[in-house]
Amino acid sequence: MKTSKKSGTLRLKPEATGLDARVRLLDRNKRPIVPLRHAFVQRPQGHFPRHGPLKTFVRNGDLRGLRAYLTIVGASGGTRDGAWTTQLDSLVWARLFDAEATATQLAARTAAWRTLDRLEQRGLITKNRTERGARRIEVTLLREDASGEPYTRPDGQDESDRFLRIPTAFWKSDLDAKITLPGLAMLLVVAKEKPWSAYPPDRMEEWYGWSADTTQRGLKALLDHDLVERRETYTPAPLSPTGSTLMYQYRLVKWMRPPAGSRPEGNTK
Repeated sequence: MKTSKKSGTLRLKPEATGLDARVRLLDRNKRPIVPLRHAFVQRPQGHFPRHGPLKTFVRNGDLRGLRAYLTIVGASGGTRDGAWTTQLDSLVWARLFDAEATATQLAARTAAWRTLDRLEQRGLITKNRTERGARRIEVTLLREDASGEPYTRPDGQDESDRFLRIPTAFWKSDLDAKITLPGLAMLLVVAKEKPWSAYPPDRMEEWYGWSADTTQRGLKALLDHDLVERRETYTPAPLSPTGSTLMYQYRLVKWMRPPAGSRPEGNTK
């Protein structure tokens, strides 16, 4: 807290929040959407199992890790020496991951490093300190399928390169900090699939790698946050008393469905 010599009034030192940091990074990149390859959610046809790296976050209950990864994808606005790299002080990484809000600076820095370490172990990024003992951390994206291959901006030219689109407004409205892990996982699934798709709970383990309960809780979270629309549909069931079975289909709400022609490119640093 500072005191103004002229007026004698108290001036509070401004404190940046995680939301402030995420918005600033997204604004710096000047793009309306963040692209993410389908393979992060579900591998292309012909692969077995079909589960993508997203499964590991859900199974491990790693909401912070998933939010951190999506933030890093959104933060990476261009190439440096051919790699998609972002370099920030470890405390800024902690702020981006909301690890700074309830911890000391030392604990927050440690939490940020450990979060990045999990992402590196899963083959999604590489991380390095800019020099021995330095507090700045350089994070480089790898391909979303966890293959360890270098990251390239997806262009959708073939099945392995198809991508979903997350509008930057999702972060700017702070919804990424409010939604649950099942909700965030199902948001990526709904964004990947065609509008008005059904998600039969008994097939989700096979398709995506998590339980029927996780699916149902995730869809409820999306409805609660007004991120999806739902409609009823009926399928024939000749051996049931009613002769049909009620199913629900879902699609993202309009502002979460960027036009197919939205360009994913950001600025080149």
